[in-house]
Amino acid sequence: MSIHPQARIGHVHLTVSNLERALAFYRDVLGFEVTATYGRDAVFLSAGGYHHHIGLNTWAAGGRASRPGTTGLYHFAILYPDRAALAAAVRRVLEHGIAIEAPPITA
Repeated sequence: MSIHPQARIGHVHLTVSNLERALAFYRDVLGFEVTATYGRDAVFLSAGGYHHHIGLNTWAAGGRASRPGTTGLYHFAILYPDRAALAAAVRRVLEHGIAIEAPPITA
């Protein structure tokens, strides 16, 4: 399953502790397409054939996962072209057993 080719995202580079696990999410769950790899250290993914929207690498991770709630990505957006494409993405996330969480709203 590929991500909708009209999905829009900026340009995001993420340092990850486990490249295969991150790749499984962005490629297999969300449907981004692999456009390039650098050995076992980095992979680049895109929507709709762009050179890459997401870069995943382990260059600075040191192979250690962070404690939950201490570090990591707070937010980035993937803009789907319509509600049907967004619903399909949410459905794939839930089908893979991934919980969707929202941060508490604070005043």
